[in-house]
Amino acid sequence: MNPATKPLTGLKIIELGSLIAGPFAARILAEFGAEVIKIESPDGGDPLRKWRKLYQGTSLWWYVQSRNKKSVTVNLKHPAGREIVHKLVAEADIVIENFRPGVLEKLGLGWETLATINPGLVMLRLSGFGQSGPLAQQPGFGAIGESMGGLRYVTGFPDRPPVKTGISIGDSIAALWGVIGTLLALRHKEHNGGQGQMVDVALYEAVFAMMESLVPEFDVFGFVRERTGNIMPGITPSNTHTTSDGKHVAIGANGDAIFRRLMLAIGRDDLAEDPQLADNTGRDARRDELYAAIDAWVSAHDEAEVLRVLTTAEVPASRVYSVADMFTDPHYLARQMIESATLPDGKPFRIPGIVPRLSATPGSTEWLGPRLGEHTDQTLQQLGYSADEISALRAAGAI
Repeated sequence: MNPATKPLTGLKIIELGSLIAGPFAARILAEFGAEVIKIESPDGGDPLRKWRKLYQGTSLWWYVQSRNKKSVTVNLKHPAGREIVHKLVAEADIVIENFRPGVLEKLGLGWETLATINPGLVMLRLSGFGQSGPLAQQPGFGAIGESMGGLRYVTGFPDRPPVKTGISIGDSIAALWGVIGTLLALRHKEHNGGQGQMVDVALYEAVFAMMESLVPEFDVFGFVRERTGNIMPGITPSNTHTTSDGKHVAIGANGDAIFRRLMLAIGRDDLAEDPQLADNTGRDARRDELYAAIDAWVSAHDEAEVLRVLTTAEVPASRVYSVADMFTDPHYLARQMIESATLPDGKPFRIPGIVPRLSATPGSTEWLGPRLGEHTDQTLQQLGYSADEISALRAAGAI
């Protein structure tokens, strides 16, 4: 793949973030051709380098989260370090950061300063609560955004406390909204004659924006959506069922015709022909009866037989995949969702494929997450620093 054919080739991005939300947003842009210069502290760099499973001292997550990025070490507390960032920003299109609001301002790297240096700049700011409001300067991670945004409250079973999903979904959702906002701002600047602008994404608002009909249902009916386990409240049948061999299968048969096919497939012709069950309102009123019937059938068959019957009947169904299932699944493999790569010592390993899929200008993995400071000298030389000046900056602790 020729990097020049990627849709974001030519964009220059300065990443000041760490851990998840900011770096994930930058990763998406880097996968589609943007040059991402990741600024890291000389003292260890992004903590993600040491998160979760390590291989020879480096996180496997790091290699994916920072693919296609350049690592430049800069001490933001050093005046000469901040001057480097100013020079980078002067020729950048985008800055991405996820510090607590006020931190960059204290360092002389806030929006007002950077916009003066580069009036065309788009600055994506991701934080727990946004850049304004009474909670703005409070620390907020994904778990807090998921809780305040409403997701945790509706997740889990009604007789147990709220639970989290198995990943940092709040951070990832915020990153996606951040990418959308950044591209909208670029579109406005490039096609509407606009200036640069700040994109303000709060983690709790990013989660809140995904909460479907939560707000109007409460406002009009006073209805508070509660935890409902694996079912989709108000939409029946849609649930997860356990097979005779202890596997879990998700079945979504809430369409009228699909519901009828499901009932015929499991031998419940009586329910298939029942006029009360011909639409979702009638089915939801008899939710418990329907789920009991589906449970009884699924529990009498192993996973392979359940999926065979439902596939033949054209009923949407899937095993609940573990990562081991993904590695051998023909559809995952055909869609290239599991890529092959090589660790620095030559060990082959697999990484996730790139989403979304563009037919003419797809994203790709050009290189894995870099060593700390791997691109520092090269980047400073491009800014006009001499070898002696770079040595002096390093000796002074600025890089």
